[in-house]
Amino acid sequence: VFGKDITLILILSNLSFDHKTVKVDISASTVLYTRTAVAEILKATTSVDLGSKKGKHIRVKIPYSYYGKYLTTDKRIQVTALCEVMHMHGVKLLVEKTIILEDTNIIIKIPRRVVVNKAVTLEISYANPLPEPVNRCVLLVTLMNQQVKIHLAQLAPRERSKIYFEFTPRRTGPLQLQVDFSCDKFSHVKGFVTIAVAPA
Repeated sequence: VFGKDITLILILSNLSFDHKTVKVDISASTVLYTRTAVAEILKATTSVDLGSKKGKHIRVKIPYSYYGKYLTTDKRIQVTALCEVMHMHGVKLLVEKTIILEDTNIIIKIPRRVVVNKAVTLEISYANPLPEPVNRCVLLVTLMNQQVKIHLAQLAPRERSKIYFEFTPRRTGPLQLQVDFSCDKFSHVKGFVTIAVAPA
């Protein structure tokens, strides 16, 4: 989840009866959805001894402090591990994993029944998932082809807050409400719901 430390485990297994030493070069970069690298955030090298038919786990931790300021709106991190079996020239294995960090920031609560031409109040809650405060918080609400921009107060680390939004639907049928939350540390965290508007 965005704002939390990331922990991965690389599992190495020696399927042969021979003892092997494996050198592992691990790197992680923030990337765009096109896989274009933005910034390298982690580089580490380790060596593992694998006995006959044995396996080992390598734990890789990427703290939020490493990736936070380099993450794009795509919220993707690519991790690669190049494993080289020592004393066996040319035997290499590349393992890749792309992590897409999830947002759990926006929660929209709507009444059980929404009726045309009758005012309705929605609850929109939003959160700061980071271990640091965020400023310049803005909520952009899009509904019925109109946008409302709401400036919000600073959020403390891990704080969740909410606002109430009132509107009157002018026609029956499905209405889509979209919410976009941005601040000085991240942007375009989205949430949306489809509201079924009943006849009066």
